[in-house]
Formats: sequence, structure tokens, C-alpha cells
Amino acid sequence: MTKLHLDDFTTGQVIDLGEHVFTKEKILAFANEYDPQSFHIDEAAAEESNYGGLIASGWHTGSVFMRLLVDGLLERCEAMGSPGVDELRWLAPVRPDDRLSAKLEITDVRPSKSRPDRGFIIARAVMTNQDAVEVLTFTAPIMLRRQASE
Repeated sequence: MTKLHLDDFTTGQVIDLGEHVFTKEKILAFANEYDPQSFHIDEAAAEESNYGGLIASGWHTGSVFMRLLVDGLLERCEAMGSPGVDELRWLAPVRPDDRLSAKLEITDVRPSKSRPDRGFIIARAVMTNQDAVEVLTFTAPIMLRRQASE
């Protein structure tokens, strides 16, 4: 299978990355391991919190986005990593049984000036719930190999 290169992407392109359903069991398991705040791990305490019920850790939501990004795009690309993310926002709580959809919006395609074999797509990541409410956004540069010239 031919892998996608930097040259295969265009500004304005939107890539659907798929969906994920957050179960109560997975919310609790992730939070108990990595983010044991009461509103993530204790249903009674979560009911009394400003969230009014159990919610997923934002880091769990971001990790699920990463999995969808790999499965939905990066495994088909000549990806070379990323130097980070910018403007990470958790905009709305993610609750048990929420079905989140992920997409990547390409906002720029930039060949490297110093290394002609690579460049970056600049992308806006978005996750929305089943009610079309944005729950997670961030921007990120993703480094990709360029198509070898003949």
C-alpha cells in the first residue's frame, strides 16, 4: 500500500477519523490509573461536584483522539512525529455512553525550508459528542515525509 506524503494534503481538507463510545468502566479505569480526581473516579462525589455526575478525564479524551488519529490517518502516512500541540481545550464534559466523533481540519501545508525531504501539515483537531457539541479542540503541526522526486 502506498503511504500518504506531505504532498497529498491540501489546505482546507477535512479528514474524518472515526468514533469512540466512552463507557463508565473505561472512564473509571483510566481515571483510577492516571487522573484520580473525585469527579472521575467516585460517582457519589461526582454527583455533588460542579459537573453533576461522572465525567471522563480530559487526558482520556485526548488519548482516545490520538488513537483515532493513528487508526484513521497516521498509519497510512509517512508520518515523522510532531513537536507538540497548541491551544488544547476541553470544552464540555464527556460522560458515560457519550459517542465522540473525531476529525482533523488541515489549515496549512508547509514544506520545510531547511530539509526538502519533509514538511508539516498544520491541523485543527476537533472531537464532538453525539449532540454535535465540541468537547475537545487543539492545533498541531504534524511532520510528514515528502514524496521523493524522480
